[in-house]
Amino acid sequence: MPLARFLRSLLLFLFFIVYTVPYAIACFIAFPFLNADRRYWMAVGWCRSTLFVARHLNGIRYRIEGMEHLPNGPAVLLSKHQSAWETVAFPAIMPRPLCYVFKRELLYVPFFGWALGMLKMVHIDRKEGKYAFASVVKQGRKRMSDGAWVIMFPEGTRTQVGSQGKYKTGGARFAIDAGAPVVPIAHNAGHVWPRNSFIKFAGTVTVSIGKPIESAGLTPDELNSRVEAWIETEMRRIDPDAYRDTDISGASLRVAKRADAARS
Repeated sequence: MPLARFLRSLLLFLFFIVYTVPYAIACFIAFPFLNADRRYWMAVGWCRSTLFVARHLNGIRYRIEGMEHLPNGPAVLLSKHQSAWETVAFPAIMPRPLCYVFKRELLYVPFFGWALGMLKMVHIDRKEGKYAFASVVKQGRKRMSDGAWVIMFPEGTRTQVGSQGKYKTGGARFAIDAGAPVVPIAHNAGHVWPRNSFIKFAGTVTVSIGKPIESAGLTPDELNSRVEAWIETEMRRIDPDAYRDTDISGASLRVAKRADAARS
C-alpha cells in the first residue's frame, strides 16, 4: 500500500508537469481573444481536470455541506487553510468566479504567475506601503461589482491537521470596508493533501459552508472572532478525532458572543 500510494502520488506530480505547461500556453494563446469571464472559466478547466485526475488516480473525493448558504450577491469567503487542495478545488466547485488575494510577486512565477496576471484577481503591492490595503479594497469592490466573490485565508499560511493558526483581521477589515458579508468555510483537506507533503492520501474531503455573517456594525476584531469561532467549532464537528485534545480560543468565543449579543 505505501508503494502504491507513492507511485500514485508520483503520477499526479508528473501530471502537473506534463499538463500544466501546455494548458498555460493554450491560455496565453486564447486569452487575448476572450473576455474576462471566459478567461476565468477556461483557467478553471485546469482545476476541474486536476480534481478529476486526483479522484480517479489518488482516490481524493469531496462532499459539500451548506451550498444553500452562498448568497446571491457580493461576498467575502474566509476559509480554513490546510493544504493546496482548497486553492485548486474552490474555483471548480463555487458557482461564481473567485478572486484570490495574492502577493504581486507571484505574477513573475513562470506559467502559473503569467496566467494569473491575465485573470482578474486582487494583488497586493507591498511597495505601496500604507496605501496597499486601500488598493486591495478598491480592486475587490470592482471584482465584486462584476459578480465575483473575494476569497481569503485568514490564517495566512497552511496549518497542520488538528491545529489552529492565528486568525488575522485582514479579511474582516476588507469585508467591512467593502460593505460585504463574510461566508466562513471549514474543511479537512489536510488529511488527503497534507501541507508540504509529496504523498497524497485517498479519502473524502468535507467542505462545510456557513451562513453569511453580516459585516455592518462590527469592528474587524469582532467580525474576525465570529469567523474564527464558527470555523473552529465546525472543524471540531467535521473532524472530531483531529481536535480531541484542543480547544477553541476562549477570547474568540467571548468576542463572538459579545457581538451576537450586541446585534440581538
